[in-house]
Amino acid sequence: MSRTAVDAATPGENDAAIARDALVRVKEFLRRHPGDEHEPVLLTVQEDAERLALPRSAVELMARILAHMAAGQSVSVVPLHAELTTQQAADMLNVSRPFLVGLLDAGEIEYRLVGTHRRIKASSLINYQRQDDARRRGAADELTTLSQESGLA
Repeated sequence: MSRTAVDAATPGENDAAIARDALVRVKEFLRRHPGDEHEPVLLTVQEDAERLALPRSAVELMARILAHMAAGQSVSVVPLHAELTTQQAADMLNVSRPFLVGLLDAGEIEYRLVGTHRRIKASSLINYQRQDDARRRGAADELTTLSQESGLA
């Protein structure tokens, strides 16, 4: 796997301001032109008036990237087929590497061995995140119900 698959773009103050301005324009465009998901979005490059066609899904992804950058957050784009090291996967989950290894050993996240090294597909990591988020939402809903039933809320 190439390093560029997990390199982060970290915005400075100027980049965050540019991202905020661009985000407003991109979101407004997408709102005004709902379009078909298979219909390309046509952009005009101001420099030479060249028309550029982009997949709508790429423009929607760009809007999400701009939102994070506007908030000053680092952003990485990782292909679903990318194989991550345990440290890269731990960084993506914002957990320690030993904690991640425990999840792997417990069978919570799929991985494969390359020699003695574990490799985790980005898609497996995202599946785990979705399942974990669902478990957390379920636990929060249960706590809310219990609080309401006991008159604490």
